[in-house]
Amino acid sequence: MPRRGRPVCFAAEGGRTEPPRWGETNEAHHPLRRTHGALNAKKSNAILMVTAISGNHHRLDFMIGPGKALDPDKYFIVCTDAIGNGLTTSPSNSKAQPRMQFPKFAIRDMVESQYRLMKEKLGIDHVVAVVGPSMGGMQALQWGVSHPDFMDALVAMVPLAKTPAWSVAVMEASRKAIMNDPAWKDGNYEAPPEKGLKLFRDIVALLAARTPDMYAAQFKSGPDVLPWMAEQETALWKLFDANDWIYQSWAYDRHDVGTTAGFGGDTAKALASIKAKTLILTGTKDLLNPEFEPNQMGHNIGGVTIKTISPGTVTGHASAGGFFPADVEFLNRETGVFLDGVTGGGKTLN
Repeated sequence: MPRRGRPVCFAAEGGRTEPPRWGETNEAHHPLRRTHGALNAKKSNAILMVTAISGNHHRLDFMIGPGKALDPDKYFIVCTDAIGNGLTTSPSNSKAQPRMQFPKFAIRDMVESQYRLMKEKLGIDHVVAVVGPSMGGMQALQWGVSHPDFMDALVAMVPLAKTPAWSVAVMEASRKAIMNDPAWKDGNYEAPPEKGLKLFRDIVALLAARTPDMYAAQFKSGPDVLPWMAEQETALWKLFDANDWIYQSWAYDRHDVGTTAGFGGDTAKALASIKAKTLILTGTKDLLNPEFEPNQMGHNIGGVTIKTISPGTVTGHASAGGFFPADVEFLNRETGVFLDGVTGGGKTLN
């Protein structure tokens, strides 16, 4: 068993990714990473964690730790940030192409930057699994299509293989909330567009990422929700840059594993090419990434396992957020059992 290392946080010097699908960038993408555990001598115990939209390398901390699904006593866990999240190369921090001059990018570009990180900077040619929630689940499926021999397994939580019209509408509404705020100034704001950012948080975090059932359980009277909403807006609006959200949400909109080179837009064919053992976990009444999409499209993956997170609860997209004890316990248990099966109870790690 590898010695458990102290968590390390540092930036990769990262090389270029493939040119972004919708534009050309003049600078390297720099995926940040945090690692947990130690890479063994055979380099056979690595797991790659990919993050959600507006998330960062801490996104699955509730699944990382001794006795949890991603146990640093077993695995070397590389937690990455995605292009455009403000910590990696992003509209908010780019010197060469700042703000709305930044080129549009795809979820595939996020995957390619991570691939270069793993191969060129860490010297890792194969991982046990790629694990991610929400947009991270979308990246995980893209990983399986783009680099089918790179991993033994995929764990995609509340993912999409192809973004449906509903999710695009949610993202467009969130962008309009920001872009219609006069303070946004076509992306050249001196101070963050507070009104627009608060409304975007209402649309995504307080509506699409939650469910009516959650509100019914939390509030006895309808108007009781209003002061809580105000508290949430105040707490959330400063957490993410407006232009970074716009760009990541554009990538979210256009996601379709079928548009990967060689598949001619055939999403089902692309999913059928995945070789990794795949676990898809969906949230009941998910209003951001509706569960019908991964439930239908996931069956194109050979031998796929599809499960509902915490059956009997109705926490929607938030079921993969680490907010509710029942969901946290379910995700750790099911992911841990799945990975044990993939590794033969850890035998393939040695």
